[in-house]
Amino acid sequence: MRGMADSTQTLTESGKGPVSAPPQAVKKPHSFTHHGITVADDYAWLRDPGYPEVTDKEVLAHLEAENRWFEARMAPHQDRIDALFKEMRARIKEADKSVPQKDGDWLYWIEFEEGAEYKKWWRKPVAGGPDELILDEVALAEGKDYFRLGAISVSQNGKLLAYAADDNGSERFTARFKNLETGEMLPDEIPGTLSSLVWVAGDKGVVYSLANEQWRTDNARLHWLGEPVEKDVELYHEDDDGFRVGSSLSSNEKWLVIGASDHETSEARLIRADDPMGDQILVKKRQKGIEYDVDERDGVLYIHANDTHENFRLATAPLSNPGEWTTLIEGSDDFYLTGFDLFRDFYVIEGRRAGLDQIEVRYYDDPARVEPIEFPEASYSAGLANNPEWHMDKLRLSYESMVMPASVLDYDVAARTLETLKVQEIPSGYDASLYATERLEITARDGTAIPVSIVYRKDREGAGPLYLYGYGAYGISIDPGFSTARLSLVDRGFAYAIAHIRGGDDMGRAWYKAGKLEKRTNTFNDFVDCARGLIERGFTSEGQIAIAGGSAGGELMGAVINSDPHLWGAVVAHVPFVDVLSTMLDETLPLTPGEWPEWGNPIEDQAAFEHILSYSPYDQIKAQAYPPLMVTAGLNDPRVTYWEPAKWVAKLRELKTDSNELIFKTNMGAGHGGKSGRFESLKETAEEFAFILWQLGVEG
Repeated sequence: MRGMADSTQTLTESGKGPVSAPPQAVKKPHSFTHHGITVADDYAWLRDPGYPEVTDKEVLAHLEAENRWFEARMAPHQDRIDALFKEMRARIKEADKSVPQKDGDWLYWIEFEEGAEYKKWWRKPVAGGPDELILDEVALAEGKDYFRLGAISVSQNGKLLAYAADDNGSERFTARFKNLETGEMLPDEIPGTLSSLVWVAGDKGVVYSLANEQWRTDNARLHWLGEPVEKDVELYHEDDDGFRVGSSLSSNEKWLVIGASDHETSEARLIRADDPMGDQILVKKRQKGIEYDVDERDGVLYIHANDTHENFRLATAPLSNPGEWTTLIEGSDDFYLTGFDLFRDFYVIEGRRAGLDQIEVRYYDDPARVEPIEFPEASYSAGLANNPEWHMDKLRLSYESMVMPASVLDYDVAARTLETLKVQEIPSGYDASLYATERLEITARDGTAIPVSIVYRKDREGAGPLYLYGYGAYGISIDPGFSTARLSLVDRGFAYAIAHIRGGDDMGRAWYKAGKLEKRTNTFNDFVDCARGLIERGFTSEGQIAIAGGSAGGELMGAVINSDPHLWGAVVAHVPFVDVLSTMLDETLPLTPGEWPEWGNPIEDQAAFEHILSYSPYDQIKAQAYPPLMVTAGLNDPRVTYWEPAKWVAKLRELKTDSNELIFKTNMGAGHGGKSGRFESLKETAEEFAFILWQLGVEG
């Protein structure tokens, strides 16, 4: 039975009095007009005009009132939240460490201590010697409500460390430097970074990117150690507001690669890493719709590009004529080439065939020699892990499935054998034989077969509760991986399913294109049709489906509760991108210009305006019954600004005709990813699952 709102439940907060009713934001008439179309937006005032600083007292008062209502409604379920958190935490090995990996003269690994929210970074000499603590996240996070480590990079000579950290969730990181021989911090500090930290010029300099006022990385800059940051040199500046800039080293560490890209077009430049102020080599001038990335070996460029096939090819070119591309591996309808890595004696390509990960070893001197790495299960997630050296005899791999915990493997290239180095340990116990996983195909309304990965206990009988997850945007695939937290639902009789809907690139680049721009609604229809298909196959029933998604997946949640509210028994929308039209009309927001290739540009294109308006969850709320809903936001979130979910919830409260739960929590000191720390973030998962169990009437 669904949980219904109970207005008798109150919570007294010191100085605030009892909380007995949900807050209703006031309406302040506001509208905007484009292409002769006027759209009302009476909750636009929830955007603080001083953003990214949020100081407006009325706005903050409303968010705090919503938080109090959230706490009031969840308070009776605190015992269940605590119990879920306890069992989730019991599945995590608290004192844990990664498998050490050799890089030069050192072995590196990370380690969690018992009870620690954050990790420590260690190394020791390959030749023998004591362990060295090179970075202590626990100490860095002490006393902070939020902490996130961004980039971390050891210099090529192993003597220096560069790292960047964010302590409020705004994703503006401060880069700092440490002498690993003495343990002393260097005086250099670079605030406002949003990038990797790349050592160049014999470890005398670091290349990075600053976030500008709109939180866009439109630059690549060079910092000389010991010099004032004001003297840093801009190596490259991007003039297109839609493009972002990033830097990396080639696999042989001879070249600095500066890339600029948006969601459909890219361009790369090479500069000698030992002379970063020297000449820049433009590989190929940008061409709309063409994406490529590049690496180098022995004067030959290797280019991964979609210029001849949407699923990408691998080409080569002489360094002396970088735009002259010759196909090495043809593009294919059957094989989606997602990337490649060069090593001294061989190279590796990664991709997907029929939606499943593939890894192949190939050889420079024998193009016909192809050695696929075989994996044991029919559905899984696998890929190259950390392989930092140019000369590798063994490849470090990651592997998992919906029933197989995360594993670290070494693949011996010469012997063609796999060795398991570590399998994720679950201290409270886990028996894989109790669970079954399937990969289904469900036919969408337009006849397209949509893959669905599903896991459940073998002793599950008949239709029961189902948790359905989807994302479907930006060409990001959702792999059928393992989750210890998920077991808290599966062990209570849930089936857990991932809908590999269009908009992601799970089935190739065409799959992505079929869920963007004017085809965006395919994503929403696929998700609904997968739910209906799972009902038809006897996994669940209408109203017994819990759904969840975050960010663009939150947009998905908003769309499907507008179109098919009766299907869902509980909905969780994390930092949901639901005010799509207003956001895409505001080119001052951090992501907007770069996302026009994804959603369309409603400023210039009336058809794009009308299409976005037709599905934008906030704009399409109507007077109807909606399912129970939990919504989250981050006050400092630069990706999905807090006012999107705040406006959405306010309008839902105004128009919905039911008495189902609608609760909204804003993390006042966090950003897009919610709370930091491995256990603090787990508490939020426990909260989400408790809400779902409550609404679906599941005991235990």
